[in-house]
Amino acid sequence: MSSPAERYAAARRKAAQAAQFPALDEFALELGFDLDDFQREACQSLERGSGVLVCAPTGAGKTVVGEFAVHLALRGRPDDPVPAADATTPPARRKCFYTTPIKALSNQKYHDLVARYGAEQVGLLTGDNAINGDAPVVVMTTEVLRNMLYAGSSTLQGLAYVVMDEVHYLADRFRGGVWEEVIIHLPASVTLVSLSATVSNAEEFADWLVTVRGETAVVVSEHRPVPLWQHMLVGKRMFDLFHDADAARKHDVHPELLRYTRETARRLELGEGRSAGPGAGRRGPRWRGPSRPDIVDRLDREGLLPAILFIFSRAGCAAAVQQCLAAGLRLTSAEERAEIRRVVESRVTAIPGEDLTVLGYWEWLDGLERGLAAHHAGMLPVFKEIVEELFVRGLVKAVFATETLALGINMPARCVVLERLVKYNGEAHVDLTPGEYTQLTGRAGRRGIDVEGHAVVVWSPETDPRQVAGLASTRTYPLRSSFRPSYNMAVNLVGTVGAEPARALLESSFAQFQADRSVVGLARQVQRNTETIEAYGTEAACHHGDFDEYFALRVAIADREKAIARQGQTQRKAAAVASLERLRVGDVIRVPSGRRAGLAVVLDPATGGFGEPRPLVLTQDRWAGRVSPGDFTTPAEVLARIRVPKHFNHRSPGARRDLAAEVSGTGLDRHGGRRGGRSRQVTGEDHQITQLRTELRHHPCHACPEREEHARWAERRRRLERDTEELRERVSGRTGSLARTFDRIVALLTERGYLARDGAVTDAGRMLGRIWTEADLLVAECLRRGVWNGLSPAELAAAVSVVVFEARRDVDERASLPRGPVADAVDETLKLWGEIEADEAARGLTATREPDLGFAWPVYRWARGEALAKVLGSGHEIDGEMPAGDFVRWARQVVDLLGQIADSGGATTELRSTARQAIAAVNRGVLAYHTSA
Repeated sequence: MSSPAERYAAARRKAAQAAQFPALDEFALELGFDLDDFQREACQSLERGSGVLVCAPTGAGKTVVGEFAVHLALRGRPDDPVPAADATTPPARRKCFYTTPIKALSNQKYHDLVARYGAEQVGLLTGDNAINGDAPVVVMTTEVLRNMLYAGSSTLQGLAYVVMDEVHYLADRFRGGVWEEVIIHLPASVTLVSLSATVSNAEEFADWLVTVRGETAVVVSEHRPVPLWQHMLVGKRMFDLFHDADAARKHDVHPELLRYTRETARRLELGEGRSAGPGAGRRGPRWRGPSRPDIVDRLDREGLLPAILFIFSRAGCAAAVQQCLAAGLRLTSAEERAEIRRVVESRVTAIPGEDLTVLGYWEWLDGLERGLAAHHAGMLPVFKEIVEELFVRGLVKAVFATETLALGINMPARCVVLERLVKYNGEAHVDLTPGEYTQLTGRAGRRGIDVEGHAVVVWSPETDPRQVAGLASTRTYPLRSSFRPSYNMAVNLVGTVGAEPARALLESSFAQFQADRSVVGLARQVQRNTETIEAYGTEAACHHGDFDEYFALRVAIADREKAIARQGQTQRKAAAVASLERLRVGDVIRVPSGRRAGLAVVLDPATGGFGEPRPLVLTQDRWAGRVSPGDFTTPAEVLARIRVPKHFNHRSPGARRDLAAEVSGTGLDRHGGRRGGRSRQVTGEDHQITQLRTELRHHPCHACPEREEHARWAERRRRLERDTEELRERVSGRTGSLARTFDRIVALLTERGYLARDGAVTDAGRMLGRIWTEADLLVAECLRRGVWNGLSPAELAAAVSVVVFEARRDVDERASLPRGPVADAVDETLKLWGEIEADEAARGLTATREPDLGFAWPVYRWARGEALAKVLGSGHEIDGEMPAGDFVRWARQVVDLLGQIADSGGATTELRSTARQAIAAVNRGVLAYHTSA
C-alpha cells in the first residue's frame, strides 16, 4: 500500500501530464480503462504533432492510438482563433481518414466509431458502400484513398490525420504497393498514424517514414495483455511446449514432451500402431492422431472453448463440421440454440427458399445450433458475417477456419488449434512462417474476458516440437516491400507531377529504400570476395607454366561435353513433340515415365494450337488429363486404336471406367518391357573435344605432380568469380531499379499513345488513369478498340469477367464460352493480350496476367436471370461446382469493373449504358442481399 506522500507525488505527475497533454486526458477519461504504456507513449507523440508507427501483437490494443487521432481531428486545433463576438463557437474541426485493408474491417470500424461519435460524424467509403462521405471522420479501404489522391478529390480538403490500420499489408504481393502510394502522395500537412503487427525491422520502416513524411515516433511493444500458453496435443495427451517463461525465451522444449514424441515416433518406426487391414503391409508407418470431434470434445472438457481450429483447406473446414455433427457433438444449451436460430432467421429473411437449399442452409444451421461452424472465403458473405457475430457473442463455440480469418477480423477466442504447420499458398505446400504462426495464435486470449490464452499444435510424425518452439519464439519476420510501378500509376504520376518528378517519387518508395540499403551489404561482400579471389589465385599458381591457361582448357572440355548432352536432349524432345503432333483420337499409346506411366488412349489430340502439343488422354488407371512432351523420354508410338464415343465426357467416372477397361482389354503390356529409359545414340568422338584434349596433354602444367591440388584452388576461384559477378549485377540492378522499370513503362505507354512524346498525358492516358484493375492496360486497349461495343448486358458481363477472374488452381483445358458475340469479344481480348505481352517481354517488364475464361459462363447465366443452382454448376472448377462465396466475390469484381466502364470517358455512350444495365442485371439475389447485409 502506497504512503500519502507517494499518492501525492503520483497525483502531481498525473496533473502535470494532463496539463501537457489535455486532449489525451479527455480521451482517456472517455475510455473507461487505463491506457497501457505503449498506447500512452504513442498518443503523446501524436498530440505533440509527430507522426507515429505503432508495432504491437494482435489484440494488444493498437487501434486505441488510431481512435485518438479521430478524437484529435474532431476536437479541432486548440489554438484556432475563436471569433470575439461568439466565444462559445467551438474550434474549427479537421478531418481524419481511417483506412483498412479489407471491406469487412472497414465495416466493423465504421460501426464502432458510429456507436461512439454518432452517425452524422462518421462516414464509410468502400467498393460496395458510400455513406456520409463528407463527414469529418471517414472509414475507407486503402484503395479508395489512393484513388482520391490521384483524382485530386475535394474531400481531401481539411484532412489532418490518416490512420493506416494493418500497415504491414504493404508486404502483400498483390495489393501492398497501394500503401506506399498513399504514404508517398499524402500532403505534407497530414499526420500519419501507422498501426502494424510486430515486425523485426520496425526501425528500418520508421527510418523510411521519416524520409518521406517527416518526424515519426516508433513505439514497439511485444507485451501481450493476455498471456499465451503454448501446447502440443500428442494422441490423447496434452503437453506444455515450454516448462516456464525462461525456457520459452531459450527455445527449450519441455523435456517430457520431447521424450514422449520420440518414444511415439520410435514405436511407429517399429511398426506398432499401424492399422490392420488392406493398407497394413505398405511401406512406412501410419499415424492416426486425434479426430477433430475428439479435439473439440477435449477442449470443451478442459474449459478451452470458444476455440478457432485452423485447417488450411476449405473442404477440410466443411468436412470437420460434418465429422463433429456425425459424432453427435452438441456444445450449446436450449436457450443458446433458440437465440442462434433467432439471429440467423432475422439475417436470411431476404434469401429465397430455393437459394437457401442450394447454399446448404439447413445443414449449416444445424451446425450453428450445436455451436459449430466453418469460416472460409468460399462461404456466402452473409453466412460468414453471421458466424462471426455468433462467435463473438459466445454462441458458436468452435469455428473451423482457413488462415483468411486471421487477417484483421475481430474474432478473438480462448484457444487456437493448428492442425498442421504446412499450408498451400496457391502454388505449393509451404511451411508456416514465424509471422504467420504469431498472427494465427495471436487470436487466443480475449482481453477483459480470459486470464490467459492457449495455442495448441496437433502433433504428427512430421512435426518436430523444436520446430514449433522456433515458430513460437522467433521474432525475426521483417517487413518487405512489394511495391512496383503499374501502367495506371505511371499515367497518374506523370499527369500529377510530370515525368522527372515522378521518377524521383518512385525513388523515394520503401522498396527502393530497402534495395539501396541492401546494396551497401552487397558491395562489402564484393570487396571481400575480390580479396579472397586474389588469395585463391596465389594458391593455384604453378611453377611449370601458366595454370590459368591450363585450367581454361579443362573448363572448355567440360563445357563442350555439357553442350553435346544438351543437344541430345533437344533432339529427343523434338522427336517427342513431332510424335505427339501426329496423334489422333482413339490412338492407344504408352506414357513411358512419370506418375501417369502406362497405357493411355487419346481423347483430344490438341493440335494446331500455339506452343507444345498437350493431348488430352485417359490412362488405364482412369486418370484423364493432358500430357506434355516432358512425359515422353522417347517418341510416342501408336500401339493400337480403339473407338472413343463421339460425345465422350471425361469428367464422368462411369465413362472413364468403361473406356479404361477397353484400353486394358487391348492386352498390351503397360510397361512394354523396354530396357533403359532413353534411346541410346551412338556417336563418334567430337572433333573439338579431341583437339582440346590434345592441347591439354601437351601443356607444361599437365606434368605437375600437384596439378589436381592447383586445379581445386582454381575451381574455387572460378566459382567465387562467378558468384561475385552475380553480386555486381545485383548491385547495379538494385540501384535505381524502380526508376528503370518506370522508364520502360513510360516508353511502352508513349508508343501506344497513352503519353505524348513531350511527356503530356493524352485522352487515352486519362482514361487509363481511371481504370483500377490488375489488367489496367488490357482494359484500356479493349475500350479503345471497341472490343465490347454492341454486346448485350449479359454478354458484356461475361466478356469483361475474363480480365478480372483468376482460378484458384490451374485447370488443364480451356474453359468453354457462350457462342457468338461473347466468344468473338474474348478472342479479340486474347489477341490484344498477346500483343501487350510481346511488348512487355521486349522491354523486360512483368507480363500482364493472361485472361481467365473460367467465370464467363456463371456470370453470363446469372446476368440472364437463371437460377443460382444452375449458375454455380456452370463454373469451370476442378472440384465440381463453384462455391457461393467465390461467385459473390468475383461477381462483385465484375460489377466494379462495369462501374468503371460506365463512368469511363473512353467508352461510347451505348457501351456506358449497357454497362449500367449489366450492373443492374448482376446485382440481384445473392449479390443484392450481400450488399444490404
